[in-house]
Amino acid sequence: MQDLLKKLRKYEIRIRKAITSHMQGDFHSVFKGSGLEFDDVRPYQYGDDVRTIDWNVTAKGHGTYVKTFKEEKEQTIFFVLDVSASQDIGTDGRKKLDVGKEICALLTISAIKESSQVGLVCFSDQKEAYVKPAKGIKHSYEIINKIFDLKPRSLKTNLNKAIQYALNMIKRKSVIILVSDFIDENYEHNIKALSKKHDLVVIHIYDVRETTLPKLGIVPLYDQESQKTVWVNTSLGSFRKKLEQTYGANRQNLEKLCRRHQANYLSIRTDEDYVPQLIKLFKVRNRMVKIG
Repeated sequence: MQDLLKKLRKYEIRIRKAITSHMQGDFHSVFKGSGLEFDDVRPYQYGDDVRTIDWNVTAKGHGTYVKTFKEEKEQTIFFVLDVSASQDIGTDGRKKLDVGKEICALLTISAIKESSQVGLVCFSDQKEAYVKPAKGIKHSYEIINKIFDLKPRSLKTNLNKAIQYALNMIKRKSVIILVSDFIDENYEHNIKALSKKHDLVVIHIYDVRETTLPKLGIVPLYDQESQKTVWVNTSLGSFRKKLEQTYGANRQNLEKLCRRHQANYLSIRTDEDYVPQLIKLFKVRNRMVKIG
């Protein structure tokens, strides 16, 4: 655990230095969302920003009303981490699950240092772990220990169920960082609902083996989730086309979905240095805060 914490601190220092030297604005804004939360409505006054008009209230016919906001005193960050067996792909120490755990641990330390409350949900096709949001460096170690000591009870994936659980359980608007390989179906509607209710960041982790399988003829492939071996002809054009549709097209569709519903999207390959990717994400989020 000490080696892991040293590694995470090194990454955190890299991120902080890069953000400080390459951009104006505070690092803490990465974890602050819009910085405002809905408070009430009041009658429209000359000079009010038309973008703040509450059209649902206005449509009742009693005049034009605008939304009022108050500054958020503190921000809650929730990590929602996929720990299903499909994540167990890649080289030793660089599997999708390894990378996902490291990213959650790194961002937990960063968020805690900015006085944010941090919570955790780990899922497969069921809730595998839950840590209630709290502050403090001791709490960050509790989350990190929970992430790395976890032994999932189920091998399967159900993204739709996991997102629905998050929607039902997380009542107050939060920054939700959803980390998965997104190898599942029929979760798009709940992604839309999650991004509407919260400030959503999607981190999509994938391994190069999923899209660049060599032409080896008929070979056995082991399914981590079903724990069954199936024989496939890797040289067939139909198999390779299905592989590309399953993994390559999935990334493109998920990115479009996130962009359409104002969620941040980041794809990370298991064999690449993810720190520059996180820095890029933080720069985007800082620009969004300034614009907002």
